[in-house]
Amino acid sequence: MSTNAGAGNGADTGTGTGTGTAPAPPAGASRIYTTAAGAEAILRRYRQALADWPVPAEHVRVPTREGETFVVVSGPPDAPPLVLLHGSGANATMWQGDIAAWSRHFRTYAVDLVGEPGHSAPSRPALASEAPAQWLDDVLAGLGLTRTALVGTSFGGWLALDYALRRPERVTRLALLCPGGVGRQKTGWLVKALLLRALGRRGVRRSARMVAGLEGAELEPVLDTVVLTFTHFKPRTERLPVFPDEELRRLAAPLLVIVGGRDVLFDSAETARRVRECVPGATVRVLPEAGHSLFGQTTPVLAFLRG
Repeated sequence: MSTNAGAGNGADTGTGTGTGTAPAPPAGASRIYTTAAGAEAILRRYRQALADWPVPAEHVRVPTREGETFVVVSGPPDAPPLVLLHGSGANATMWQGDIAAWSRHFRTYAVDLVGEPGHSAPSRPALASEAPAQWLDDVLAGLGLTRTALVGTSFGGWLALDYALRRPERVTRLALLCPGGVGRQKTGWLVKALLLRALGRRGVRRSARMVAGLEGAELEPVLDTVVLTFTHFKPRTERLPVFPDEELRRLAAPLLVIVGGRDVLFDSAETARRVRECVPGATVRVLPEAGHSLFGQTTPVLAFLRG
């Protein structure tokens, strides 16, 4: 799974503007960014990345009750649909490393979640409510989708699981990577991260490396983007609601869950245990040496999606 940035060489459709333009941060962006200059720095990096999407793409802007939602669309128009939901503090380009393989078999829709550092509206629907599912209802309706497979990571995994439980008739397959809402959400890392941030940009970098689990020279470009983002972006701070056992037992769609054994954000062992107990038919993989950011999962996820 890639957490790097990169997307679209196709023209925008709907209400969108072309990739050659430089749209201002959306109205209300001050709610999610520290400064207007910081927002522009993040979105400038995003626009640069959108020029490097590895396959032809369209950029679509879908009106929803939470505001406009930006989607990068790739793959054959007649292929089965696959909706991708990234994690917090990210955008659609999280899927850059996966999209070339997945879009050969699926019509992929990489969605910028609202309230996150992408081109979607800055609104943040209440998580302990129907609002996130209603927002995704609007997104799917705007894309002309009645049923789809979902892939979600971290916060996007929580959204995907929430939607599959609330709208079981609309989800064909569900692949979750280090999802929230199943294993305990850890807080021990937070104090250390706050202390590191007091050291300035160097501390932010060490904090980002610790939280995301980005180790190795080959991941330095990814880390650069994460540091830029969390220098200027104000992430959600509330705990993700945990899905009770009785809800997990109702899950109808075929399920794949992949977690990192060294995830500092969620208790991976508990996630794996609860999924195995509540969804006996699920495929669960624990990667003992991996952290919260999972890499190299393009092929196993594709194999699951193709079923």
